[in-house]
Amino acid sequence: MAQPALADHPPAKAETEAVLTDTIVVTASRSETISRDGIAPPEQIALPADAVAIAARTPGGALVGNGALSGQLSYRGLAGQRVLGRVNGQRFASGGPNAMDPPLHYAPSILVERIDIARGVAPVSQGPSLAGAVNAQLVETQFTDSASLTPQVRFTSQYRSVDDSYAVGGLAGIANETVRFGVIASREEGEDYDFPGGTAAGTSFERNLYGAHAGFHAGPGELFVEYRRSETDPTGNPPFALDIVYFDTDFIQGGFRGEIASDVFLNVKAGHVAVRHLMDNQTTRRPAAAPMQARATFADADTSTLEGSLRFGTSGAYFEMGADAELTDKFVQITNPTNAAFFIDSQPNVQSERVGAFAQWRGSLGALEFELGARLDRTIQSAGTPQLGAAVPMGPRGLAAAFSAADRDRSETTVDTVLRAWLPLGNITPRLTLARKERVPSLLERFGWLPTEASFGLADGNIYVGNLDLVPETAWIAEVGFDLENDVFSLRPTLFYRRVDDFIQGVPFDATIGVVDSPVEMIAAMNGDATPLRFGNVDAELYGADLDFNVRPIERLEISGTASYVRGKRRDIDDNLYRIAPANLRLSAAWLGDRFSFGAELVAAADQDRVSLANDEEPSDGYAVVGLFGRYALTDGLAVEAGVENLFDTGYQPHLAGRSRVGASDVPVGERLPGAGRGGWVRVTARF
Repeated sequence: MAQPALADHPPAKAETEAVLTDTIVVTASRSETISRDGIAPPEQIALPADAVAIAARTPGGALVGNGALSGQLSYRGLAGQRVLGRVNGQRFASGGPNAMDPPLHYAPSILVERIDIARGVAPVSQGPSLAGAVNAQLVETQFTDSASLTPQVRFTSQYRSVDDSYAVGGLAGIANETVRFGVIASREEGEDYDFPGGTAAGTSFERNLYGAHAGFHAGPGELFVEYRRSETDPTGNPPFALDIVYFDTDFIQGGFRGEIASDVFLNVKAGHVAVRHLMDNQTTRRPAAAPMQARATFADADTSTLEGSLRFGTSGAYFEMGADAELTDKFVQITNPTNAAFFIDSQPNVQSERVGAFAQWRGSLGALEFELGARLDRTIQSAGTPQLGAAVPMGPRGLAAAFSAADRDRSETTVDTVLRAWLPLGNITPRLTLARKERVPSLLERFGWLPTEASFGLADGNIYVGNLDLVPETAWIAEVGFDLENDVFSLRPTLFYRRVDDFIQGVPFDATIGVVDSPVEMIAAMNGDATPLRFGNVDAELYGADLDFNVRPIERLEISGTASYVRGKRRDIDDNLYRIAPANLRLSAAWLGDRFSFGAELVAAADQDRVSLANDEEPSDGYAVVGLFGRYALTDGLAVEAGVENLFDTGYQPHLAGRSRVGASDVPVGERLPGAGRGGWVRVTARF
């Protein structure tokens, strides 16, 4: 497994060892990707534009498919804002009200060095998170051991036939033992993808990213700064009512990390992310909406973060304490581009201010090693007064007036505690996790006063409305498993259980389902949904098992895979939780030569008939898809990879795929988006 780049401080064993973190290496050389952690190296697949599709290959992971650049990670049944997503360790709010830009939207696969996923639950030092945490680390110039400045170059390019897409990106920099400087850039573009039976219209995409970073060794520590600009151009989102016109997003962060005294490490950093977004149903949607239904939604999101921590001790034992602050300001306005008098502030200057502190202890009791942590967060949320244009009808005006008259200030105090323990016993390491985690309702869930399809990416065609009276979710978590590893075999199974009190999901707006007797229902009915949902607190539980394994029966042959099963149930009524991935399996076999490697991969999912009746969720059929891959290393730093996706052109619809809203498509309106059909891909990687 490749080791991380310079971490926030010299990495402790607890941050890098596989017992606590799954690491998927993305753009490293082949020798680095032959790991014993059981996670299939991504050289087996064409790198998808959406990096979350790579993260979803982790045990317990599944992809929520909402378009080429808008996927979300479902981890052990939980998705959306319950999974902490970061890029280069920086957390931020998405700009799109329907999560068209979840965190990994800003991590082009072609530039991702590795993806780190906290196994099971995130440590408290990473911030509040109900489920796991995922961080995409982009390529960076690294310090060297020499005083001489040395150039560093990384380059990757790829072509896929199934969507006639290309991606090209890389790093150019210079570094020595004291300074490092680098620039990164990428360009991706793809057309509508093919599937058995036709073409999924409205799935084209286009994105550019560029940036620079620098570091200076100040004694044993580092002063660092980085800036990136991400520009997503017109991109289709078939599961949503609107498509991306643009996301123009700026990232900046900097600080100090390193040792300030003997075995005392300081980490201080500040950052800001500014998202500017436009989506409409005119630019790429076919057929375009009629003038009365034409919509263009503008959305801004600004996130400022500040964090600091002190660590006392070395990798084997330490005590760490720290504090962090996160300020989010969002604004969403719906307009009709054919009528300047029609505009609605659906999220009027909604704000969230969070301040938190944590303490974390890594130690041992005899042979038993553990990580124990707790954090306290105070969150204050508020919303402004919505403004409406003269052409907006009376229904929304009445709701806006009622919202303006309501108390729009909320504050919550949440407490998280985590205990992770493991006992190395030669080749086997039993492990246990116990945790209590909380999540404050999102700004959309609380302040979404206007009934719309905004649901942070559920993309199910339902109309949702917020709820000022929501309370935080509280999860009680237990996990047990073991890591077994020897010279030819590794196995890492985990059993888990999560009891979630006050779980937030869509529930019927009122007790008279289907009877249009309220302003919310009247507005929803006018927009095609007579049974709108409001975000409400329910009780839930999730349990299951997942594993990964790796076996090398002979020196050159490697067989690896993952398997996942999760069951989600409501505890307040007799029903299943909404949008839970079916049991799934990934299995690959590869022959690993000195320069030439090749193999095959099977991806399979079972039927999913344990669906939510309360949310009118439809079951899905199982499937099995086979791919081929190969790699030839021309030199130590230059390689060509190629493969075939969906070798037998199997038709399938992943259970968590969004439903098409595009009329001029071979995918019928309301049907789940199908998986891509048979296609070839080729990739060239170089590093010097």
